[in-house]
Amino acid sequence: MEIRRSLSQHSGPRKSPFELVRRLAGRVTADTRPEDPVRELEHRIAGLLGKPQALFFPSGTMAQQVALRVHAERSGRRAFAGHPQTHLHVWENQGYNALHGLRFHPVGDRNELFGLDDLRAVHEPLAAVVFELPQRDIGGVLPAFGDLAAQTAWTRQTGAAAHCDGARLWEAQTGYDATFAEIGALFDTVYVSLYKGLEGVRGAVLAGDAETIEHAAVWRRRMGGAIADAWPLAAIALMGMDENLPRMEEFRDHARAVAEAINADGFAHTTPGVPSTPLFHVHLPMSRQDAQRAARNLLEETGIKLFLYARSNPDPRRCAFEVSVGISGLDFTPGEVAELIRGLPSRV
Repeated sequence: MEIRRSLSQHSGPRKSPFELVRRLAGRVTADTRPEDPVRELEHRIAGLLGKPQALFFPSGTMAQQVALRVHAERSGRRAFAGHPQTHLHVWENQGYNALHGLRFHPVGDRNELFGLDDLRAVHEPLAAVVFELPQRDIGGVLPAFGDLAAQTAWTRQTGAAAHCDGARLWEAQTGYDATFAEIGALFDTVYVSLYKGLEGVRGAVLAGDAETIEHAAVWRRRMGGAIADAWPLAAIALMGMDENLPRMEEFRDHARAVAEAINADGFAHTTPGVPSTPLFHVHLPMSRQDAQRAARNLLEETGIKLFLYARSNPDPRRCAFEVSVGISGLDFTPGEVAELIRGLPSRV
């Protein structure tokens, strides 16, 4: 099925191989050396996050496992804490345990942000606490900046490292009256993704102090991540930093307009009601199976990819899906999105 328009960042026409190579051709010159894009990317991200050093990884899964492994070895502790729906635990087959022998301690309620009291209730010495910004699987919500500062300060006072799962940090920054460097200053290590909001192919960068990043480089090599010729991945990510990153507030504003239209329509509703970032969830009065069938039929009939997949709900008569507004999302007016969602039951 041909996707002509997409509200999902992971399946838009802009990420087709032909389109990416076409755009890349204007970026790479005869003077570009294989090592140049990676070095530039690491330097730019380190500077943006206010960290002394940064290191490229072929995947975010590897970057975060390495960060936790380094924090565990430096602290002599084997446990880390995070939200019950942290990406590390839900989506990565518990690689932290299978490969590194680390233990995960879930903190707080699975459908809410955790708070300082939830952290204080953890009585096991921790190597690190993982803060996912925004918390994707509960609607892309963000803690208040003051709350986040208090939580990371407590974490450090206990001898644990504060680690930022910033897979969507580029988007999360729009929810704060703070720069990337001011957010980064709260954390010992920060991971950012290159293929979500930046629309790269794959890859990640881990930033922190020089000693931590040099230690991380050892584990990157041990895990097979010190790949040669990573320049295409870095060069495409640099395009995203130039083209997408300056527009994140525009994406957030459009996401708010889309959410307002959905909520006003009355058929579905969003979480949060007013998105803090370009990411939010849409809750439907349909079963997950019906929603996915309707979305597939919509794609076949119109070429519109409305969402990647539907999420189950404790009530089997309801489900939700994720919206993450990027450049392709601007092709949809708020009213059009609300109309497409309202029309889903007719496509089952």
